[in-house]
Amino acid sequence: MCSCKQSESTTTLDEEGVIEFSAAAVDEKHPLYGLAPSSATLKYKKEKFALEMTSMGMFNTSIIGDIKAKTVTQTVKFLDIRQACVENEKDIAADNLNFVLKIEETNETKKIIGLKSHKIKVTMADHPDVTFDAWYTKELGMADCNSLNPYSQIKGVLLDYRVKKMGMEMHFVATSRKQIEVAETTFEVPASMKMVCKEELAKVFSN
Repeated sequence: MCSCKQSESTTTLDEEGVIEFSAAAVDEKHPLYGLAPSSATLKYKKEKFALEMTSMGMFNTSIIGDIKAKTVTQTVKFLDIRQACVENEKDIAADNLNFVLKIEETNETKKIIGLKSHKIKVTMADHPDVTFDAWYTKELGMADCNSLNPYSQIKGVLLDYRVKKMGMEMHFVATSRKQIEVAETTFEVPASMKMVCKEELAKVFSN
């Protein structure tokens, strides 16, 4: 998941916007495979991001990150359930240990949503037989956008990648981008949300 930290070469238009992704669960045997979202929307503004996903038109979850504050908040809205969980830097580091990656840069490039993208070869540290390719772009100038996720060594915005959250590994591929203004309220947790611990939030997914 990516946020925005502007480099000296980027314009103000690159500080915020929206990227649409296709989404799919990786493990077809996962009990929630059929309920996984098919798309995701990433909204970013300077050092904040929000990745929003909806399943079945009613199960909504979002991951809100603040690079500067070093926090990640996950929210869930489903029927009468309105819950949120905030993770600090220590929690995030522990969570990332469940998806440790070995990353190798390559010289291969291609265009994704009109942006020059660079290919990396990724190996699962705990399962060396599991490998996949991922792609990122430097053209948005957000060098620190992966500091809160397992791709921290990559200095650019991920456009084709895999990540694991709440026990499910997902594959995201960027399909479009809009350079538009994003409201600050996008990155705020609604007052109607009940703040809970990670374990309680995980029960919503497991149930």
